Amino acid sequence: MSPLAVGGPALFIGTDTDYVALVRPELDPADPGVRLAAEQAGVAPEEFAGPGDTWAVLVEHGGQGDGFELPGVRDAEPVLFAERLRAGLTAADGPFTVDGAVLRLDARPAGADGYAFTAHVTPPDDAATPLTVETGPLPVAALLADLDAFLGSLA
Repeated sequence: MSPLAVGGPALFIGTDTDYVALVRPELDPADPGVRLAAEQAGVAPEEFAGPGDTWAVLVEHGGQGDGFELPGVRDAEPVLFAERLRAGLTAADGPFTVDGAVLRLDARPAGADGYAFTAHVTPPDDAATPLTVETGPLPVAALLADLDAFLGSLA
């Protein structure tokens, strides 16, 4: 369920217009911004390239997007979140919740082979303004494949 192309590990839950995503962007040495930054720093663009070390949450709801960085989050936390989501999808026959540091997913069955989610996102620097995103029905098989790919990218 990945509506955006992001280099680096990324887990998208939702549709093209309504989603929440955990991403750890990877810098591309061919990107003009990376090339400019490298030139200004007096180093080769390849020194800026490669996996980043900062996770972020992206949110899109009804054409309105937002996102924020998660400083200090290590790979283990998104891995644990993805493993809990995977376990919920494979074991649950009803609603379940997956709780993370800044992201909580309330899952509910939607059709024979799908789930819909309510994502509750709490920005670390603005806990008083939580964001909520409702996704439409998503097929479990596709979610499991995305979770496996995400977990594999972090192995």
